[in-house]
Amino acid sequence: MEIDIKSLEPKQIYKLMTSIIVPRPIAWVSTVSKDGIYNLAPFSYFAGISSDPPLLLISVGSKETKEKKDTWQNIEDTGEFVVNMVTKETLEKMNITALPFDREIDEFEKAGLTPVPSSIVKAPRVKESPVNIECKRFEIIKIGKMGIILGEVLKVHVKEDILNEKGYVDTTKLEIIGRLGGANYCLINKENTFELKRPDKR
Repeated sequence: MEIDIKSLEPKQIYKLMTSIIVPRPIAWVSTVSKDGIYNLAPFSYFAGISSDPPLLLISVGSKETKEKKDTWQNIEDTGEFVVNMVTKETLEKMNITALPFDREIDEFEKAGLTPVPSSIVKAPRVKESPVNIECKRFEIIKIGKMGIILGEVLKVHVKEDILNEKGYVDTTKLEIIGRLGGANYCLINKENTFELKRPDKR
């Protein structure tokens, strides 16, 4: 079957793309507004794009009212944010923060999560998350109704027991959640991961 993308509505394209490009990591982004209100929301259009300089990317859309989502607006206003990792333990709370709350609502309170101070940025970290990445805005590129936000990584907080001697975070010690299409997610743990070494060059 061939699908002509130009014949589809944006919502149909979204459904198709998010069910094909899987699994996707979840950027659980915490920000603070210029008025001091905490915000927390998940985004699965998310990737690391460079290590020199250390950059990551999140794609944030607009509200139904066509206003920028709070995450986008806060990063634009303050230039700072934190990406927190989502695990099986925090999945239900992450799902609460995906709801479209009004701008004056603190999602940390709604989800029963603990905000803790970051080392560099004003945006709080999620205490319950085993990995937090402090970032500053590098660039925001507006494409259609989306804000492609490039963040420069400033500091990474990692639980000591998941960092191995080679400098990698051992994700098999966690139960990381990945995003699939629709309301589907996947679980990454020791049982469903494997190692594949590159062959010798011949």
